[in-house]
Amino acid sequence: MIFKRYGTTYHSVDMDFTAEALNEIGFRRNREESIPVDDLGDRYEHIDTVELTAEAEGKMQNETEQLLLDRLAEQVEQQRSRLPDRGILVVENESGHDYPRTRQETKNIVERGANQMHFAYSIRPPLRMALYRPVS
Repeated sequence: MIFKRYGTTYHSVDMDFTAEALNEIGFRRNREESIPVDDLGDRYEHIDTVELTAEAEGKMQNETEQLLLDRLAEQVEQQRSRLPDRGILVVENESGHDYPRTRQETKNIVERGANQMHFAYSIRPPLRMALYRPVS
């Protein structure tokens, strides 16, 4: 399960990574579970913190950006698979402070005598996630 802090509470969230959104790297509250910030350390033990990033290049802007987001989502799923039974992932980036964004670089290249757009996407700063296991 993934959690993100909203005020004084961590809420369970679902990934919402879509190139069409204003905030492409999004998490949507699913209201399944919540943990008061002060209770996290009593209920869970920190295992590790990881920084996730991805890159993608291509000729189609929207498809290339979605490929980037899909690669990031795969990395989140890999971290989720590392969790022990009843373990949680916590998004550590703060909205408005160090929240990850997609970054675009556009180049005009000549291919077979025609100008073509080439898109390169990356994520900066990285998506920072902490892995926790339940306290025994």
